[in-house]
Amino acid sequence: MVVLNIIWPTFALVLLIFAVWATMFVQRSRYMRQNPPAASDFADGEAALRYFRPVEMPANNLANLFEMPVLYFALVPLLIVTHQTNLTQIALAWAFVALRAAHSVIHIGPKKVQQRFLAYLASCAVLLAMWIGYFIDIASAAQAYAAAMRSVG
Repeated sequence: MVVLNIIWPTFALVLLIFAVWATMFVQRSRYMRQNPPAASDFADGEAALRYFRPVEMPANNLANLFEMPVLYFALVPLLIVTHQTNLTQIALAWAFVALRAAHSVIHIGPKKVQQRFLAYLASCAVLLAMWIGYFIDIASAAQAYAAAMRSVG
């Protein structure tokens, strides 16, 4: 059933989000053991940000995974409910997830800004293509439905 195949890249993206969260948790826990915080390190949000600055990249990446991917998570149920999932959308979904994974690895690992930006930009372009494809498919389906209704009535 092609419609539900869009779920597999979605599961992969959820797994990526939890992997980044686990990385953040491990790095922060290790940092806190090695550098015990004082009460003033958590007096406010700014102090906590300063305290965790040496291990901030996983947290930054986790926050980033709740920005553009929100549009992906909004699109998937629409594709399923409206029966507009097709092989192109599934391929684009896998490409989006792969690019987000590359972005996360670069962001947390080597921190090469240009490579990270290219992965981010490419993932945004793929997501935009998914939304444009969905718009075209829905517009086409709506037009076909209207034509069928006119011929009946």
